[in-house]
Amino acid sequence: MIKAGIIGATGYAGGELVRLLTQHKDAEVVWYGSKSYIDKKYASVYGNMFQIVDDKCMDDNMEELAEKVDVIFTATPQGLCASLVNDDILNKVKIVDLSADFRIKDVAVYEKWYGLEHKSPQYIEEAVYGLCEINREDVKKARLVANPGCYTTCSILTAYPLVKEGLIDVHSLIVDAKSGTSGAGRGAKVNNLYCEVNENIKAYGVASHRHTPEIEEQLGYAAKEPIVINFTPHLVPMNRGILATEYANLKKKPDGSLPSYEEIKAVYDKYYGKEKFIRVLDKGSLPETKWVEGSNYVDINFVIDERTGRIIMMGAIDNLVKGAAGQAVQNMNLMFGLPEDEGLDLVPMFP
Repeated sequence: MIKAGIIGATGYAGGELVRLLTQHKDAEVVWYGSKSYIDKKYASVYGNMFQIVDDKCMDDNMEELAEKVDVIFTATPQGLCASLVNDDILNKVKIVDLSADFRIKDVAVYEKWYGLEHKSPQYIEEAVYGLCEINREDVKKARLVANPGCYTTCSILTAYPLVKEGLIDVHSLIVDAKSGTSGAGRGAKVNNLYCEVNENIKAYGVASHRHTPEIEEQLGYAAKEPIVINFTPHLVPMNRGILATEYANLKKKPDGSLPSYEEIKAVYDKYYGKEKFIRVLDKGSLPETKWVEGSNYVDINFVIDERTGRIIMMGAIDNLVKGAAGQAVQNMNLMFGLPEDEGLDLVPMFP
């Protein structure tokens, strides 16, 4: 049985980790870390865990935690994991970090976009970017995994096959994404109050959102060249879910024609046809957040616009599962040699 500790167990992503791990046959949570609720029963914070979790919340002492568990999940704001991790800890446990501390390989880019001094840049090169469907073999050997962001998971996976195969002009790529309010975390903020969010949709972080360099870096690896994109996130009045709609110019074939639907579909099937958690939908069926809610699935499809020569790619995920906790558990499974879908065989919830 894998013993797991969670730092940040009372945030939304941390709470989702608890929900998933309590149903995992090969793992158990033995440390519910939360500086805000030390010595309070976890079930008093999340009532859905009444008579399921009897433990009390503890602090974020990673040194002590490393002596008691096999894997540590850090579901915390940026900067905390980097400030706590060290060689002694990494020699004892595996870490799945749900923050952005080790996602971006260029420390200067991280410090610019996040406004933080990186406290342990010596581990950035070692850290594996935990997008399982792309970096599966590297994750298996890792002791430190940088769990991707929610917007980035959806945005990258939606476009990845076409970028990798060179079917689109990557310099024309535009990502327009919408997220439910849980993506902003559980902390009290005026902008997230019911009256501020309900009956409203708004763009935010325009030309400045911190997930932008993460998307650019990972798709740049696929394209084998640097990429600069437009990424615009929006907040919509729902609890969970991300829908990314992405636009790019299709590259014409030697005869001047555009790739056909069948040719594009074959490329998606090449990369995702055997993937448990990526569903490339039937022609004419478009991704919707309600069909992935509560699950680790990514639904993807596309439409070719013959008139403009562009392709519209769409992807939908649950931001708290595949966009955070589910992907973290998927990474843990790979790191410990377990079936990748263990604890994640979740049928989407509806309604």
